[in-house]
Amino acid sequence: MTGPRSSTQHRETKETTVDVDLRVDGEGRAEAHTGIPFLDHMLEQLGKHGGFDLTVNARGDLHIDLHHTVEDVGIVLGTAFKEAVGDKAGVRRFADALVPLDEALVQVALDLSGRPFLVYEVEPVAEWIGTFDPQLAEEFWRAFAFAAGITLHLRSISGRNGHHVIEASFKGVARALRDAVRVEGTAVPSTKGAL
Repeated sequence: MTGPRSSTQHRETKETTVDVDLRVDGEGRAEAHTGIPFLDHMLEQLGKHGGFDLTVNARGDLHIDLHHTVEDVGIVLGTAFKEAVGDKAGVRRFADALVPLDEALVQVALDLSGRPFLVYEVEPVAEWIGTFDPQLAEEFWRAFAFAAGITLHLRSISGRNGHHVIEASFKGVARALRDAVRVEGTAVPSTKGAL
């Protein structure tokens, strides 16, 4: 696999307009403008700790709810990720991370399998984080995993502060994705010959 692994995606519906530029073998430069400050912060964590160059711009019907914007950003980012890794020739494929943030500890395991699946066992957090509903983190990861075609497991081991738990999960996914996309050879890592 040679050259930059990147993708530019645009998606427009009656509810949202989302633009994503992603380079998975970048330098960790990330910038997000979604109208949801906490989501912007999490996307910037994803880019920084994933080693991705990432720009996300989104406009959505935030006057109704945050759900459409959060989910659609996940869809478009997942689509960009899938395109950026291409046929996955030479990638490590499997990766995991165990990430602490103060009292919070989150475990992540993933497989660039081409078979989308999400297991989300992150303790629900009652309080809002700024204007962000923590329940939407699961919707984001479901949208991302299914659009990207990856199997993704997230599990919170400990944590009482919602900000810490959600941030540790984004950092954990970032570190696992960084490892999974690392090129170590030339063959597609599957006995089937395709992922």
